[in-house]
Amino acid sequence: MNQYDMPLQERKNGISGSTLKIIAIVSMLIDHIGAVIVLRMLMHDFNNELYTLYNVLRGIGRIGFPIFCFLLVEGFRHTRNSKKYAVRLGVFALISEIPFDLAFRGKLVDLSYQNVFFTLLIGLLVMIVCRKISEKFHENRIVMYILYVPTVLFGVMLAEFLQTDYAGIGILCIMALYFFRGNKACQMVAGCTAFLWELPAPVAFIPVVFYNGKRGFRIKYFFYAFYPVHLFLLYLAARFAGLL
Repeated sequence: MNQYDMPLQERKNGISGSTLKIIAIVSMLIDHIGAVIVLRMLMHDFNNELYTLYNVLRGIGRIGFPIFCFLLVEGFRHTRNSKKYAVRLGVFALISEIPFDLAFRGKLVDLSYQNVFFTLLIGLLVMIVCRKISEKFHENRIVMYILYVPTVLFGVMLAEFLQTDYAGIGILCIMALYFFRGNKACQMVAGCTAFLWELPAPVAFIPVVFYNGKRGFRIKYFFYAFYPVHLFLLYLAARFAGLL
């Protein structure tokens, strides 16, 4: 038996959930610096050096969302109260919307594009329903799989309708990781495949492979707070620099 066949809680070496979260947060920050600051600099004064910098920053930033999707699935697997988990995501989705709109649209309110917390929330809700389906129809797998399809499609359509960050394809990526959660190797293949549309996003699964199933130090609320705070600070930086 190799380490990837062992239950996660029995692995001693590797990367904890908090370390993965920090990698994702740093990647996201780099991505948003590119999207909020450097892109607007390009709009004011296009040059090849800035364009290269922009592409590098956005490329690094591509590894953030896949890690957050993986951590969402892990969080759902281990949470004691999925309803509280959903409420928490919903609350911070609402809190983050104004900083998100300011940073990316330069407006206090812009309903044409919603922040990533909404995508994660919809993904969580779809997983909750799928788990209830599997609990009720585990003895009839055909019915269970049939019911999965409209559940996932509804989540995809809802994300598309709300125009959340990553939208419907983000939900599909979350669910790919969820449905293969029982086998780490298959889950990694499914995750890489699901994110092939956005290179170099599959690179995110290199650190995920080394996840040891341990929580690490507690930074749960640090991420929740970091998301709206860093977006608001980037908005202020853009205004101070005369980019808005």
